[in-house]
Amino acid sequence: MTPLEAIGLLFALLAATTVLGLVWRARQGRVARVSGDVITPADVAATVAFGPAATLLQFSTELCARCPGTRRLLGSVAEQRPGVVHVEVDLTHRPDLANRYAVLQTPTTLILDESGRVRARVGGAPTRADIGATLDAITQNTTLSTTPGSSHV
Repeated sequence: MTPLEAIGLLFALLAATTVLGLVWRARQGRVARVSGDVITPADVAATVAFGPAATLLQFSTELCARCPGTRRLLGSVAEQRPGVVHVEVDLTHRPDLANRYAVLQTPTTLILDESGRVRARVGGAPTRADIGATLDAITQNTTLSTTPGSSHV
């Protein structure tokens, strides 16, 4: 291989990794609408009941840098919306839950409907607007007057 070919290969690898990095970064924090399994509080060892309208189920770890900000955001959203509850599950000592729910990064947030069915998934730190729009879509036909809240498991 000549030096010119080696430099060309180096630039091609650099360009490919840059494109892959930009694609990965653009996908962080985006809400992916899914129709998944039904999750109960017992499945994730939650000490509080899930919300009668929706549940924001956050998976985090002790060393996660973005988890505290996500906790504050989701807790704030839950407090402002009747029937919505925020539940945080620490995966540090529960790798079985990470495997069961395919959590590859923290924070990961699952948005559950009133029956506990996974309706959306967010990998990374979500935005208030995306969470709000997703909750609006999930709860558009639900009108409950309950006390919203937040919990940490």
